[in-house]
Amino acid sequence: MNTVQIKNIKIGEGIPKICVPVVGRTREEILREARHITTLPADLVEWRADWYKDVFHIEKVLATACELQRILNPLPLLFTFRTSIEGGEREISASDYLALNIAAAESGYVDLIDAEAFSMENTAKEIISHSHDHKVKVIISSHDFQKTPPKEELIRRFNIMQDSGADIVKIAVMPGSRQDVLTLMEATLEINEQYARCPVITMSMAGTGVLSRLSGEFFGSAVTFGSAGQASAPGQIPVKELREILDIVHKSL
Repeated sequence: MNTVQIKNIKIGEGIPKICVPVVGRTREEILREARHITTLPADLVEWRADWYKDVFHIEKVLATACELQRILNPLPLLFTFRTSIEGGEREISASDYLALNIAAAESGYVDLIDAEAFSMENTAKEIISHSHDHKVKVIISSHDFQKTPPKEELIRRFNIMQDSGADIVKIAVMPGSRQDVLTLMEATLEINEQYARCPVITMSMAGTGVLSRLSGEFFGSAVTFGSAGQASAPGQIPVKELREILDIVHKSL
């Protein structure tokens, strides 16, 4: 499996990298959260732009991204507009989604972009191609807030996403039981052992799925998400506690 180098971190080997989301509503809140994250043991930062009240004003988005890059450097910055279909804060048309992500890729202010594989599937390949033209890496993602599909379906989705040409594949699902968490983790292991050509990120959400956020090094999930305050998805735990647990697991393997 290939690893992905972004600034000073290598995704796909060793301890899972900790990504911390920024979920402020205003520019001031966003930049304040970013300054706080620089005091934490984070490896990269995700700006959840769908939370930003001015997200449909591209010039304001880019000005905020510029400030985020300045504050966070050398931490890599992941730009994400999570659509409401996949658990995000607001709806967006396919054309606006494409324009926003292309503008972010062209700006030079972000290091990665999240492109949704299925809810916006007519835009994902264009976002990937355009981002790569501007030396920006892409995480192609799929989020199911309703259920955990069977293992075979998770593997099928992974293979479709991997074939898109994105740099990293991310799958997040909602468990209805402990067995669902095991299904996600078993799928992750099988994907890594038999199919993966690129780094994989998987998680089972909510409190029930918290084990999946802690055991990535064992099962093969390359990034885990921790909160610096308000979580961007159910089940995230504070960054400092997450770092301690990941270090304990690493020393035991």
